[in-house]
Amino acid sequence: MEEKKKQEVDIHKRSTMFLMLGLILSIGITLVAFEWKNYQDGELMDLGNAYDDFEELMEIPPTEQPPPLPPPIQQPQIIEIPDEEEIEEEIEIDLDVEITEETEIEEIIFEEEPEEEEADQVFLVVEEQAMFPGGMAEWGKFLRKNLKYPRQAKRMGIEGAVFLSFTVDELGGISDIQVARSVNDACDQEAIRVLKASPKWSPGKQRGRPVKSRMQLRIVFRLK
Repeated sequence: MEEKKKQEVDIHKRSTMFLMLGLILSIGITLVAFEWKNYQDGELMDLGNAYDDFEELMEIPPTEQPPPLPPPIQQPQIIEIPDEEEIEEEIEIDLDVEITEETEIEEIIFEEEPEEEEADQVFLVVEEQAMFPGGMAEWGKFLRKNLKYPRQAKRMGIEGAVFLSFTVDELGGISDIQVARSVNDACDQEAIRVLKASPKWSPGKQRGRPVKSRMQLRIVFRLK
């Protein structure tokens, strides 16, 4: 079968070349259009001869305000007080006393001042200290006979000395027992119990007279 067209006449053969030439031409025209510069001739303006049309600035001096006036000082008003009226009457005192042999002079008796009742004072220091009947040796015997070691303290192995502070009145009675130094509650209560159970003490004396005095005593708890 024969070809209908000749290859020399075929226009599609060089279509790629023509396309590339068209693109190059269009890009070149675009670049020339962007880079093209046009300068117009005009008159030059001399900026060195510009006139200064600003108004002269006036220097305004700072305003000084005077300090405020001090408040007026008020003078205290003086009120005159009239002096006390003078007593014009004369008082005559007659110191002359005529004494004759028959004149009886009453004796002046000075009444003795009532003795002040001394308050119920508790002496901390006295001339003669209060004492357990028979002395401290008897007190030791009393403790060995009446003191019972608390079971709880014995079981726990607690030892120590309880210091008690108490008052011995004029009759030897004991009151106001306080624990000054504790070992434990069970030992403290036992020491208080034994002291309360003790017989009356010999009261302390001040100037040979029984007085109420304050004492301190130690009771030792020791396991054998």
